[in-house]
Formats: sequence, C-alpha cells, structure tokens
Amino acid sequence: MRQPFYILFFVFTLFLSCKQESKEAKEIAKVTVTLDISRFDREIADAKPADIPALKEKYPYLFPLQYPDSIWVEKLRDTLQISLLKEVNLAFGDFKKESQDLKMFYQHVKYFFPEEVEPKVVTVISDVNYNSPVILTDNLLLLGLDNYLGSDHMFYQGLQNYIAEGLDKKYLITDVANAFAKKVVPYPTRDRTFLGQLVYYGKELYVKDKLIPFVTDAEKIKYSQEDLDWAFVNEEQIWRNCIENQYLYSTDKNLNKRFLDPAPFSKFQLELDSESPGRLGRFLGWQIVRSFMSNNEVTLQQMLNLSAEEIFKKSNYKPKR
Repeated sequence: MRQPFYILFFVFTLFLSCKQESKEAKEIAKVTVTLDISRFDREIADAKPADIPALKEKYPYLFPLQYPDSIWVEKLRDTLQISLLKEVNLAFGDFKKESQDLKMFYQHVKYFFPEEVEPKVVTVISDVNYNSPVILTDNLLLLGLDNYLGSDHMFYQGLQNYIAEGLDKKYLITDVANAFAKKVVPYPTRDRTFLGQLVYYGKELYVKDKLIPFVTDAEKIKYSQEDLDWAFVNEEQIWRNCIENQYLYSTDKNLNKRFLDPAPFSKFQLELDSESPGRLGRFLGWQIVRSFMSNNEVTLQQMLNLSAEEIFKKSNYKPKR
C-alpha cells in the first residue's frame, strides 16, 4: 500500500531537480563572456618571410628567443607544415561551432568559478603533439588543431587505435574542459591509495558534468557510446572485482597502469578484458563522485576540497545489479 507514496515522492524529487537545473541553465545563459580568439594557424599559413617579425611581435610566446628568424622562414617552406595547415583549414574552416562551444564553456566556468577570467585563445599546429593538444595558463589557451583531424586521418597512421580514436574534433572542448579541471581539482599528493586516484579522476569528470553539460557523457570521458554502454552494463561486476581484490586502499602503482592510464583495454586479468575499454577506474571514480553529489548538500567547490575517503563513505555508492 505504501508503494504509490514512494513513486509520488520520486516523481516530485525528479521534478524539483529538473526545475533547479532549468533555473541554473537560464542563469548561466545570461553570463557575459568575451573571447579573444586568434587563428595563428591561418596567419602562419598565409605568411611570407617578411611577415615573421610582425608575427613574432604579436605572438612572442610562440617564438622562442633562441631561434633565429631563418628557422621560421624555413618552416614556412616545410612541406609537412604546409600539409598540416591545409588539413587543419579543411577540418575547421571558419571555427564557428568551436567558438560557440568555447563561449558556452566559459559561461559555465564563470558561473561556477566567478574568479576565473577568459584567457586569450590562440589556434596553432603542434606537429601532432597528442599528449598535450591543449595548453592552458592563467591568461592563454593554446589549441593544437592538428590533433583533431579524425581518427582515420593519414597523419595518425601508425598510432595505436585507442590513441587515434581520441584525435577527433568532437573532443576539442572536452580537452579544454579537462585542462581547466586539472587547474581546480587538487591532486592527492598525500593519498597514494587507489581510491584516492579513483576519486581524483572522478572529480575531474564531475567538473566536466558541470562545465560542458552540452556534450555527451561518452565525449566527456572520451569513450565511444558502445564503450560507455559496456561500462554501465558491467559496472557492478567491475566494482565487485575491486572490492574482492581489496584494491581500494592498495598503494600498488600497477593498478594505475591497469585501470587509470590510457590503454586499449582495462586489465582485470579476466575474460572480459578484451571487451572492456581502458581507464575504467576513472569511470568508477566518476560514478562515486556523482553518487556523493546526489546524496549530499555541498557546493562544487566544497566537494573538490574533500578527501577521497570522505567522499567515498558519504557517497552511498552501490552499482545496480
């Protein structure tokens, strides 16, 4: 007889949550953002040797002092750079969608982190430096557009599939959000446990929940939708494996390699390994932090400064069977 009450309570709670999110979204949309975006990649593509001094004056941080102008003049003639610049122009064109995504991102940043200011945005090519496709400082955001040409692009031939799959323009705003998350999520220098690492990456992903809600969960964690579906379907089994093997409070660094670092798959040493996506530990940490935020009345900033232990204990995290 009590079941209808619980159903009504759930519906009412869901209604309040949606109403709050709608109100928050309207407030975020009102946040004023003025982005200064410079297409250095286009300027250098059109440059002549005589333009180098002016470019050095405009972008001094892109021209190390120890290199003479002759180096940059030679790069203008370099066939690989010419090809890279051509392919980037074909992929990004007017940069309109990316500019809109960046604006929405910084509206969310300024809403949740009011002290932050928008950096100057400069698009560059980085000779496919996929380990650092985005560089963010207090006042500068460098975007290496040659790292987002599509997983099957000719420039990525020879790369392992799990790396190439992340080199797609749909992940550009995800990488920007990740670079920002690393600024605001304290690294657990004193907590060397596997749980500490899980929650650290979970915090980063939750920051993305708040700052780029306009992209899919799969894009936030840089999974295919199939991989994300697999993770949710097998979440309870993954979690049980962690508990049964007493991983949470272990300080074995090999666990990072098996479950946190980029890899083609996670290493449970079970039959499901070949089916699994890599970095499943980050996925688990994400769900723990999400559960904590659903069950506790704390702000985003308060959560970021809480220990992994407190977040885990108060999360009531329990995957569905």
